[in-house]
Amino acid sequence: MENLLTPELEALRYIQYEAQDRIGYITLNRPDKRNALNADVVTELKQAFEFAENDEDAKVIVLRSAGEVFCAGADLAYIQELQGYGYTDNLEDSTHLMQLFHQIYTLKKVVIAQVQGHALAGGCGLAAICDLTFAVPEAKFGYTEVKIGFLPAIVSVFLLRKIGESRTKQLLLTGDPVSAQTALDMGLITFLAPKAELAENVHTFAQRLCRENSAQSMEVTKEMLAHLPELDLEEGLRYAAQRNAEARGSEDCRKGIAAFLSKEKIGW
Repeated sequence: MENLLTPELEALRYIQYEAQDRIGYITLNRPDKRNALNADVVTELKQAFEFAENDEDAKVIVLRSAGEVFCAGADLAYIQELQGYGYTDNLEDSTHLMQLFHQIYTLKKVVIAQVQGHALAGGCGLAAICDLTFAVPEAKFGYTEVKIGFLPAIVSVFLLRKIGESRTKQLLLTGDPVSAQTALDMGLITFLAPKAELAENVHTFAQRLCRENSAQSMEVTKEMLAHLPELDLEEGLRYAAQRNAEARGSEDCRKGIAAFLSKEKIGW
């Protein structure tokens, strides 16, 4: 099926989108600004993820960037602009970023970050919010907000879920960047890959998800994992049992079990 972009996506200045081999690629394309974030970039990312979520040509989404840096956080000119904001404007702007992080976290499709360079502050937030993150060993990860009197507030909600309180405190209170290996050991990222092999490794991995896994199962699993931390033990178990029972009656489950029992290779 031909991938037809909406007029809004074709008009994007900072983000590129394309679908190939059932993978939707969202590319941050501000290499001259180290792919830094501002309100317009966040808006375009939201538009791209909304399109990708509904794109029938994309089963898995990859977030990547052009140039040597994945994302350096907030744009300097943008930070200067914020100095003139009052509380109401700042809350609106902060909510804008919060909506993007929530959108990625709850997206119906698996989102893989392809990190070819440093990911700092808001850029590290983008890398961490994705479901799975591939990075080169040379990349640095960190939340440097405290060093300029700011707060890594929004990402903290997700980091506490992802890596726990102790490691979140280490990253957010020191503001010190860590190596990709340390980020891997912390659980902040998922895989390391040499720079020359990064794109191919991500493509191969995403293709395996497309080929071997039910889209419905991945969607419901992602939704379940996002919801479970809000529940206590008994509520969580009841919720999990309900989702288990619902899954058994799904078309994908019937199809998958039938193929398994007949020892046929299933095509997703």
